[in-house]
Amino acid sequence: MGRKIFVSYKYADSQVQGLPEAWLGTTARHYVNRLSEALETQDHIYKGEDDGQSLADFREDTITSKLREKIFDSTVTIVLISKGMKAWFQSENDQWIPWEVAYSLRQKSREGRSSTPNALIGVVLPDEAGSHTYFIEDEACPWCKCRYFKTDFLFSILKNNTFNSKQPSLLACEAHTLGGRVYQGLHSYMHIVKWSDFMADIATHLAIAQVIRDAADGYDICKQVA
Repeated sequence: MGRKIFVSYKYADSQVQGLPEAWLGTTARHYVNRLSEALETQDHIYKGEDDGQSLADFREDTITSKLREKIFDSTVTIVLISKGMKAWFQSENDQWIPWEVAYSLRQKSREGRSSTPNALIGVVLPDEAGSHTYFIEDEACPWCKCRYFKTDFLFSILKNNTFNSKQPSLLACEAHTLGGRVYQGLHSYMHIVKWSDFMADIATHLAIAQVIRDAADGYDICKQVA
């Protein structure tokens, strides 16, 4: 039996690389369609925000009821990280992605059944120029050639689920003289991967996220919207 995967994304974000099939303009939703096609033979996809409905007038219990049916039975949450995913001048409480992630990471009960926190994957979409540098800098360090994640770009709940291993493995590097820390291994509860790499080997990245989920006690998991 396949997994049930919940996909959280900013449906109308057009700051993404164009896809051939979206000749009227590509948005993050077109990438969700591609993901659904890639997984439809083995897994079940549940989509997040799809109508841009504002949360400003909703109470938390109302938001929870809207998410319950979509997320309760899922075991993996994929967040499509895109350049325009955040409304910078709007409270995170009034945006869908933080609530979708928060609910998927909480232990939930329904009709006598409970679910454990989902595995969490951040799939980074290329921007209009096909670049990921709005979030990822490859070979950012001149000494160790490490990859740098610009976590301040993320919603707080996503940022707080990166580099949150309770016992991280740190690499010795000249960058330490500049006050930096270089993490190795599975250092974050949210497994981060570029779109092209994820699509090239979906099974491996889902397996990595599952390994992290199985070791959830080793991470300080953030489950609250800022």
